Amino acid sequence: MTENPQKTLLGMTRDELVEMARDMGMSAFTGSQIADWLYHRHVSSIDEMTNLSKVNRARLSELYTVGAMPAVDCQRSKDGTVKYLFPTRSGKTVESVYIPDGDRATLCVSCQVGCKMNCLFCQTGKQGFEGNLTTADILNQVYALPERDTLTNIVFMGQGEPMDNLDNVLRATEILTATWGYAWSPRRITVSSVGIKNKLHRFLDESECHVAISLHSPFHEQRQQLMPAERAMPISEVVELLRKFDFSHQRRLSFEYIVFEGVNDSMAHARELLRLLHGLDCRINLIRFHKIPNIDLQGCSEERMQSFRDYLTSHGIFTTIRASRGEDIFAACGLLNTARKNNGEKATKGKG
Repeated sequence: MTENPQKTLLGMTRDELVEMARDMGMSAFTGSQIADWLYHRHVSSIDEMTNLSKVNRARLSELYTVGAMPAVDCQRSKDGTVKYLFPTRSGKTVESVYIPDGDRATLCVSCQVGCKMNCLFCQTGKQGFEGNLTTADILNQVYALPERDTLTNIVFMGQGEPMDNLDNVLRATEILTATWGYAWSPRRITVSSVGIKNKLHRFLDESECHVAISLHSPFHEQRQQLMPAERAMPISEVVELLRKFDFSHQRRLSFEYIVFEGVNDSMAHARELLRLLHGLDCRINLIRFHKIPNIDLQGCSEERMQSFRDYLTSHGIFTTIRASRGEDIFAACGLLNTARKNNGEKATKGKG
């Protein structure tokens, strides 16, 4: 795939669409109409914007395309999870995961191709960093999702570090939550981070979405071994930043904690978590480790996870064990990777 020379309408805010319309000699109202066609009606082509004049549609089509691109592959898990491979405007691909669960349906979206953070336990980190997604690339994972109309939640927990592509993540969440956009409540969206302090501070100021911090060890030296980002961004400093914000109402703060057998599952770790997070209105999500090649880490037993959960909950921090979904199609936490496809492996249309 070569980069499309046309600009995309997808990813533009209403104000930008209004300004674009004026620059092209159209009315400001035409820009608002385009926003409605994009974010309320989800058209796939400019020709479908039937309340725009034929002349305006033709002029618009010379310079712009909607920008919606269907998935080029999908894999279906035995548990109902679906992993999609979406193309990007730069010719790369990213993976997104659709997770149905009763009356809930969550989409795990990506914000980068690969990732710079290189966490020891994450397959995406082993891919290396191949580029930021544009706002259009991020939104396309929702826009072109076959199950889009069933979604109840979106989590920015796919490939990449959201705070490392903050401008585009903020634009995407603005469009998802604005009344002229998807009009979602920000409480339906969770954005994760390893804790890039200055970017996280800006996100907390400018967005009302839920926040999830990747923690994985409360001890500095050990977290640094698991997550190189700890060197520049100690979790103790991230927590001190979080204490400046109010999470006692609808906005939720959670900490993600992958449990490794014999590494971070001791009572000493549990007690240090209690000390580190004391007084914060938060929850902890315990996550099962999903084995990746050439990494000498093991997941712990269900009994150990339950014991760890019960200790933390009984001492004041509500703790859950997140259900593992899509492991059989490499869609579970830490398994997303598109390095082979981005470096020449041909993507084929999935069955189903």
